[in-house]
Amino acid sequence: MLSFILRRLGVIGLTMLCLTLVVFFLINLDPNLKKLAISQTEMRATSEQLESWLQRNGYRQNFFVRYGQWLGVMPKQPNIDPATGQAVPRFSFCNEPSVPQFSGVLQGDFGCSTKFKTTVASKLFPALGATGILMFWVMVTMVPIALLIGIFAGMREGSRTDRTLSVASIATTATPEYVSGVIFTVIFASWLGWFNGSAASATSQGITFYNFTLPVMTMAIYGIGYIARMTRASMVEVMTQQYIRTARLKGLSFGNVVVKHALRNALIAPFTVIMLQFPWLLTGVVIVETMFRYQGFGFTLVEAAGNNDIDLLLGCSLVSVFVVLVTQLISDVGYAYLNPRIRVQ
Repeated sequence: MLSFILRRLGVIGLTMLCLTLVVFFLINLDPNLKKLAISQTEMRATSEQLESWLQRNGYRQNFFVRYGQWLGVMPKQPNIDPATGQAVPRFSFCNEPSVPQFSGVLQGDFGCSTKFKTTVASKLFPALGATGILMFWVMVTMVPIALLIGIFAGMREGSRTDRTLSVASIATTATPEYVSGVIFTVIFASWLGWFNGSAASATSQGITFYNFTLPVMTMAIYGIGYIARMTRASMVEVMTQQYIRTARLKGLSFGNVVVKHALRNALIAPFTVIMLQFPWLLTGVVIVETMFRYQGFGFTLVEAAGNNDIDLLLGCSLVSVFVVLVTQLISDVGYAYLNPRIRVQ
């Protein structure tokens, strides 16, 4: 198992290197760089002035040199002030060094946010913390409810309870987040009048019912149906196994058979599905956080993309890739422990 984990960690590192290289290339295409130059200079700046800004700030260096500087394996070069001829940092609001030095992702420096006028780390990690709190409560709400629905439906295959719960699960899964979010807003704002409908900021006015509870409900309602359907299918398959029939013939009660014999085996497949919800939640929060103005990872990603904030976009991409790959590793290891028939060679 240890050698398997070490190999997977090596694959994760190589995958992150390849994916970040592709993302770095796409984000640094010439149209994006020109938009960045326009946003950082006067809107009426000429093409020569825009090109001069890009040259002065190092965006016209060799692609692999810039990628190496972002990683931290090549030293960053400061700008040269044409008036004085002295080395100056690219962005004064980030306290960048005015001398060549290794300062990249490997050193914990994610760059400067040209939109928020601060370091990427100071903007990205608080946003990740806010999204982490949101995702925690989504999982706490979603997983127990989904497992209970799936187990009850699978225990009584073909019954009225099974059909009712299955229809409800399919309906929630078929409803996108932006639709359920609007429905919840209409119900709680227009009909019940629980809040005035203002999109309060989670960082400026604190966590509110609007910008926290409704996002949790919106994301949980979608995942509940998906996990419940997978749990039901797994439970139905387990309940038809020979060892379940043997346990019933020995005189064990139906409840004991389910809890002691069927439940653990039935949860093997849903465990993998539950772990896959973490990457989905990262994409789901982009829509939900923007809709409810919850200033977490998704909201920050949209702001960075809308304002062509290159370093912040790269930081968000790196975090997304890392979360997806790590959750896949945890899913594989957990599956091997839950299912004794699986042996990692």
